[in-house]
Amino acid sequence: MSDPLIFETPGSLVSMEYIKRTGPFKMQTGHYHNFYEIYYLVSGQRRYFIEDRSYSIQEGDLVFINPQVLHQTSDEGESAHERIVIYFTESFLRNSYHAEADLLLRPYMRDNPVYRLQVKERMQVEALMEKLMHEMRTKETGYELAIRLGVIDLLLSAARYSARSNVSPLDTPLYRKITDIVRFINENYAEPLTLNSLAGKFHVSPYYLSRTFKQATGLTIFEYMNITRIKAAEQLLKQSVLSVTDVSSAVGYNNFSHFGKMFKKHTKATPREYRKS
Repeated sequence: MSDPLIFETPGSLVSMEYIKRTGPFKMQTGHYHNFYEIYYLVSGQRRYFIEDRSYSIQEGDLVFINPQVLHQTSDEGESAHERIVIYFTESFLRNSYHAEADLLLRPYMRDNPVYRLQVKERMQVEALMEKLMHEMRTKETGYELAIRLGVIDLLLSAARYSARSNVSPLDTPLYRKITDIVRFINENYAEPLTLNSLAGKFHVSPYYLSRTFKQATGLTIFEYMNITRIKAAEQLLKQSVLSVTDVSSAVGYNNFSHFGKMFKKHTKATPREYRKS
């Protein structure tokens, strides 16, 4: 892997990262965050699991991820790839571009998060990405402003593309079944779900379910269940007056110690620390 290029504004309102990888790479686990994400695949091919569907991403594709949406990338085809990821907060747009914020967020309002650009559109996006990379490398006077304006330019361009650019999710019997299973877990995460109970409900063997779920999503079924439960626990800790113990039970954990370990693994804080912050 080459040395990454990283940019971040004060307060983390906008950040940007470029990485080139030459070998296999899989995110340690699926993740989600409280800010918007733009993912641009410069070269290579990736499989991208987003919320409850999987997509085959090729070079030149743009991906728009909403806050709190679970996503995971994994290898597909040749593992070598380059990508640029941009993160920004909603306050970045609302504070500086209040009247235009809804227009700039239009790429995040579609059912489909992946844009496959036409030739002219891709040339425009690549030129913009090259300019952003140049600003990150040279850090000339005003480079932070140039990067912020570049992000706005990218969002405006994507808003114009949104009516005609589209990549369908992978749609085979296998992927349709995995989508059904993911949606079932999303609706029933508080229940005592097991690999055997899910396999029985969806009329497959536990081995087949375990193997195909990982193939389609890049996550094991237990990783997905834990992430879904921890996401729900975060919301309860922020929005309810339930005790931490009751939150643990409410999201499907019958072992409080295990809940604490999983929560800290995914949020880097204990449930009590998270609530205080």
